[in-house]
Amino acid sequence: MSAPDEHALNRGEEEGEMAEMEGDEEDEGVEMEEEGDAGKKVYVPGIEPLQPGEELEMDRSAYRMYHECQTGAPCLSFDVMKDGDGDGRQQFPVSMLLCAGTQAETALKNRLLVMRMHNLHGTEKENEEEESSDEESNEEEEEEDKKPQLELAMMPHYGGINRVRVTQCGELPLAAVWSDNGQVEIFDLRPQLEAVHSSAAMATFVQQQKEATPLFSFSGHMSEGFAIDWSPKVPGRLVSGDCRKNIHVWEPREGGASWQIDQRPFSSHSQSVEDLQWSPTEATVFASCSVDQSIRIWDIRAPPNSMLSANEAHSSDINVISWNRSEPFLLSGGDDGLLKVWDLRQFKAGRPVASFKQHCGPITSVEWSPVDSSVFAASGADDVVSQWDLSVESCDVGARVEGVKDLPPQLLFLHQGQSEIKEIHWHPQLPGVMISTALSGFNVFRTISV
Repeated sequence: MSAPDEHALNRGEEEGEMAEMEGDEEDEGVEMEEEGDAGKKVYVPGIEPLQPGEELEMDRSAYRMYHECQTGAPCLSFDVMKDGDGDGRQQFPVSMLLCAGTQAETALKNRLLVMRMHNLHGTEKENEEEESSDEESNEEEEEEDKKPQLELAMMPHYGGINRVRVTQCGELPLAAVWSDNGQVEIFDLRPQLEAVHSSAAMATFVQQQKEATPLFSFSGHMSEGFAIDWSPKVPGRLVSGDCRKNIHVWEPREGGASWQIDQRPFSSHSQSVEDLQWSPTEATVFASCSVDQSIRIWDIRAPPNSMLSANEAHSSDINVISWNRSEPFLLSGGDDGLLKVWDLRQFKAGRPVASFKQHCGPITSVEWSPVDSSVFAASGADDVVSQWDLSVESCDVGARVEGVKDLPPQLLFLHQGQSEIKEIHWHPQLPGVMISTALSGFNVFRTISV
């Protein structure tokens, strides 16, 4: 799959397109259902393989919304950009802004892109009407009105993009990009944002046809990396980690278009740093995870070593972490397929307060819900996105249908239908809405469980 040649696209058959979900043998959602759903056979990934002749059929009733999107070359990473339409939006149709980076076949074909998805309707018909003679024509018009829309503003970027994280720094919408050419770059996204909101701005943007020029770049890591995170407490403060085990903290200079980076790295890890997360409450504290199987907590006022560590947190590489926004919990996922919840008040003990083995492959992404402190989601190399709620206990669960009785009661939902899922995010302004990126493209969905 290669990237489109155009720098910006509207919806199209081959370049960038969105579609409502059509049920087929590859799309499947599994809600942890209770008895009463007679006649349904629940398929649980990893428990029992499909038999010859069996096909998976998606249960549309398990989703409040589901859409698919393709952007040309696959995106290894993306982030959600907050918009000005308000928080806690529940009514359909919804809209959203995403920033993503491609991993194309060649370095020259890569793109840094901003996506605007809008007119995203739910799976249920909002107004059921009685049958009439014009029912068919009305349905056609209604279907046309409900077509999801996608605008893409794309800038050529030399080199594959390993990870993208966005922030708002004053008036500047910024993207931090870890590139496979060994550089961390900062981009101003204003031209792309204007383009996806205005056809005139889009036409100008396309005519310019220029390669993405960073506001700032840093090559001091001297190697490739993946770990990067913006501070939620100090606008413009950034932390980045590389495959050589080094971590650098970026301090914004006055004006917001330049950064001071300490050349002396934070260096307690012995192998590649895979993920970084700033504390949502302490401006100087961040967490890291590594191939060396440790999770570490750092304070930038006390370089170069970490304050706290869990040295054998997983039995293999730790790929991803997420810091709970309102509780002192850290979530981790590793190559061992385990999801672990750590209470930072008991971190020195080196034992998680919860551990789940549901995925049949390495964990590729984890994230706490931004609106419910007990809910989180994870994705794995087994092509599954799982949703969990730690507040559920065994006594809360009624009799379950055959096939799911042995599953953890905290497991809410298993979502399938994509191949090689790389990253997931909850939308911070659309409660329950998730976005996932994979080799097969993007999914945008909300399940009935969250």
